[in-house]
Amino acid sequence: MRDLLQGTMRFGELRKSIGSVSQKVLTSQLRDMEAQGLVNRKVYAEVPPRVEYSLTDTGMSLSPVIDAMWDWGTVYKEQCDSSIINS
Repeated sequence: MRDLLQGTMRFGELRKSIGSVSQKVLTSQLRDMEAQGLVNRKVYAEVPPRVEYSLTDTGMSLSPVIDAMWDWGTVYKEQCDSSIINS
């Protein structure tokens, strides 16, 4: 969801941005989020097929929560890094 906050992405772009994830797991997670009304999936009738994902309004409403978690993680990492240096 974090990566989709920036806008619409194709499946391959999402997979690259996430890192180490199998196609099966990512597909399953995207389908679950689609069923929950968090993600839109648009399929284009092209060869090869093109599928794009974007957040719904409900998915976008999680932006403040995701941003807060990112900020917390950044501060926590800095604290951990500084405690290692000061040890």
